[in-house]
Amino acid sequence: MLLRTDPFRDLDRLFEQFTGTSSRPAVMHVDAERDGDTFYVYFDLPGVDPDSIDVTVERNVLQVRAERRRRPKDSAETVISERPMGVFSRQLFLGDTLDTDSLQATYDNGVLTLQIPVSERAKPRRITIGSGGSGRRQIKG
Repeated sequence: MLLRTDPFRDLDRLFEQFTGTSSRPAVMHVDAERDGDTFYVYFDLPGVDPDSIDVTVERNVLQVRAERRRRPKDSAETVISERPMGVFSRQLFLGDTLDTDSLQATYDNGVLTLQIPVSERAKPRRITIGSGGSGRRQIKG
């Protein structure tokens, strides 16, 4: 077997230590969107064991933590090791208008999807306004 030598390999490893892709993996990538009364948040977690994913919400702070481990074979020698391993973590601050008690999470094809509905108290509603006269009217609030 023939391997190319890379004169910048040591420099790349030093850079990885500071950017977090080697000993401290970088944060996971996130997309978020709103569709009607539901927010969807997508976290890229390829190769992560679903049992290692931990999602918590405390005081409107959503935290996602996951771990990807390398499982080398006992008889195998590592030739290239570029995929980030270790613990990945991400925090998002959620608005008061979201119903975190109804949050749902699914993990499929390396993507963790969170569905967070808008709370009932944040949705528009009609307010009845009384007057000194006999009539009442409603105003959308």
